[in-house]
This record gives sequence, C-alpha cells and structure tokens, in this order.
Amino acid sequence: MARSKETFGKKELEKKKLKKRKEKDARKEERKANSGGQSFEDMLVYVDENGQLTSTPPDPSKKIEVDVDSIVLGARNSNAGYVEEPLRKGTVTFFNTSKGYGFIKDSETGESIFVHINGLVDQVNENDKVNFETERGPKGMNAVNVTLIKK
Repeated sequence: MARSKETFGKKELEKKKLKKRKEKDARKEERKANSGGQSFEDMLVYVDENGQLTSTPPDPSKKIEVDVDSIVLGARNSNAGYVEEPLRKGTVTFFNTSKGYGFIKDSETGESIFVHINGLVDQVNENDKVNFETERGPKGMNAVNVTLIKK
C-alpha cells in the first residue's frame, strides 16, 4: 500500500499556520469590540491660524478673506527688476571659425565673454571691434547679436 505523503513536519507547519490565523482573527475581533465606536466628529482635526493641529473648530470671527486673484502658483515671471542693458562694445580676442566659438573682451569692464557662431550677426575675426549684447547661459555670460563696428 502507498504511504501518506503528509509527514510530521508538514503537519506541524499546518498547525502553526492555523494557530497564527486564529490568533490574528481573535486580535481583529478584539479591536472591533474595543474600538469605542468613535464618531466621525471625534476623528476630525482642524488647523488653527498658526498652522497647528487642534481638535477644536476654528473661531469664525478670526476668519481672513483672501483675494483669489492675488494667489500665485509657481515662480513669478515679472520683469519688474529687469533693466535693459545697453549695447556693449568690445574686441574679439579669439575666434575659431572651424569650431564656431570665441571670446570677446569687453572694453568697459575688461571681462572676457564667450561668443558662439549662433550669436553672430556679422562674420568676425580676431582683433575686430564689435557691438554686442549679453545673456546668461548655462556656464556664464554669452555674447549675442554681435555686429562689427563700421570704420
């Protein structure tokens, strides 16, 4: 005759699983019985005028009306602090035509400003006098709208 496939170890594991499941069900029933039947009102939490959580509702006399149009979501995009920079003058100190970039030395500040071939209006060479505007790039100031000064 064939033997039973169930061994002593398997029987013990099944008993442990059954015992854990009964304990879990018992804890669940106990939680239901001891929940106290809190009402919805007891579970509510309010935020006071200082941003603190409280169990008491806010005082209606302290309510502040907020103008919906004054709320700004995200960063402001205003040009209030923007000042139009005048046309700057400088000299091309280096320009590599094969790679399409170079540097312009500003005649007023003496700073070296990067220029790319896409920012040129006229073709430039080294030691040319130019007019240009600047804009902030990912690595610093870039010269744009670069034009030759006619002699």
